[in-house]
Amino acid sequence: MAAALPLALVVLLLLGPGGPALAEPPRDSLREELVITPLPSGDVAATFQFRTRWDSELQREGVSHYRLFPKALGQLISKYSLRELHLSFTQGFWRTRYWGPPFLQAPSGAELWVWFQDTVTDVDKSWKELSNVLSGIFCASLNFIDSTNTVTPTASFKPLGVANDTDHYFLRYAVLPREVVCTENLTPWKKLLPCSSKAGLSVLLKADRLFHTSYHSQAVHIRPVCRNARCTSISWELRQTLSVVFDAFVTGQGKKDWSLFRMFSRTLTEPCPLASESRVYVDITNYSQDNETLEVNPPPTTTYQDVILGTRRTYAVYDLLDTALINNSRNLNLQLKWKKPPENGYIHYQPAQDRLQPHLLEMLIQLPANSVTKVSIQFERALLKWTEYTPDPNHGFYVSPSVLSALVPSLVAAKPVDWEGSPLFNTLFPVSDGSSYFVRLYTEPLLVNLPTPDFSMPYNVICLTCTVVAVCYGSFYNLLTRTFHIEEPSKGGLAKRLANLIRRARGVPPL
Repeated sequence: MAAALPLALVVLLLLGPGGPALAEPPRDSLREELVITPLPSGDVAATFQFRTRWDSELQREGVSHYRLFPKALGQLISKYSLRELHLSFTQGFWRTRYWGPPFLQAPSGAELWVWFQDTVTDVDKSWKELSNVLSGIFCASLNFIDSTNTVTPTASFKPLGVANDTDHYFLRYAVLPREVVCTENLTPWKKLLPCSSKAGLSVLLKADRLFHTSYHSQAVHIRPVCRNARCTSISWELRQTLSVVFDAFVTGQGKKDWSLFRMFSRTLTEPCPLASESRVYVDITNYSQDNETLEVNPPPTTTYQDVILGTRRTYAVYDLLDTALINNSRNLNLQLKWKKPPENGYIHYQPAQDRLQPHLLEMLIQLPANSVTKVSIQFERALLKWTEYTPDPNHGFYVSPSVLSALVPSLVAAKPVDWEGSPLFNTLFPVSDGSSYFVRLYTEPLLVNLPTPDFSMPYNVICLTCTVVAVCYGSFYNLLTRTFHIEEPSKGGLAKRLANLIRRARGVPPL
């Protein structure tokens, strides 16, 4: 009992009158954002951004404890004396003509560019070792980066963070355009998040939905930033971004309406408990697409306006840290619908399904006189089964003609016609107004030449295979089923004895 008293006093002194309130505040923070943008083409872009900021100078302080900042990336900064690191994996190509400018552009494949500190003596050696380590972290083929695909730009790729000088000797840049982005690259990327994919916006990162898109790009950006206004000290910022473009017509069964569940097969139920900010931004700027307006459900509590990429945008803001937002419905399933006046036409598009139904596109438009209208459709070539080719595949495949139905102004006002007495061509397409008449035109069928396989090869393979099988199988079957007997030489019968008597009589040796 006497020994326990001093120990209790020491514990009380360590806690002190203020208790745990005197603990040092965390030096790191996490902010997560999701920006949903309806694109001019009718598709929907979703851009995730997870920003982790750590008030620590990793290359000067002996850091051994990591809370929010990934330890694997923190050790890379210290070991290889990194100033900045930018890594992206992209599948597809951002079509600026149809989607508008992106928030973050990235080339197809894998892109890596790094700024090293001026204390690095052998930049090429550090660059090679760093690419090998990143290859293991992200399960990618970055180990194929070498001197044959590495350059040192002098005009582009300036430092994005705090930089005292810009000696391009310490910059290395490489691209692997043939790198295929798959789930193996997404899984380690998600593991770097403080909440992984368990809570917050990261629950929407479902692999089978993210890769079923027209565009997919994920990136990691590390840079030093100023810790205060005077920039007396620096902090390290990690930005993990992911951008995808959903085909709204396919996911929406021919409609441009969308929702979180329709795109990601999940809804938001809670924010990340480690995040100091968790928000969803929905671009509700009116694009004036056929006089359509946007309706967001549930209605936003606040909006945000800013000039983004040279254009003033308006965003509906949903704060996941607002408990009333989640508690009212237990989950957040944002929905956006396009409202259109009834007097205007609505493009009708029915996407095709392989071997089930063809494409259908109908547009109601008003064309001015002496004008030219062009309609273009993007498509991807698909491989056919060898049984689906026509008997003459080298001739090509026909695409059905397009149909143009129009009301053409009449030069002469027509009189009301008698449906019973008028000829057929006057009453087949009656119109209520005599100032115009109905015309239906058809275009020529489109003949498309597709690559055709060599159909003689199956015949050759079958003949060769049957011949080899017949020879081999026949020989083995003959050896396995034939019975072999050893016959002893016989002493001869009556005929042989008579022949020997005759031969003896004639003086000839016997048989």
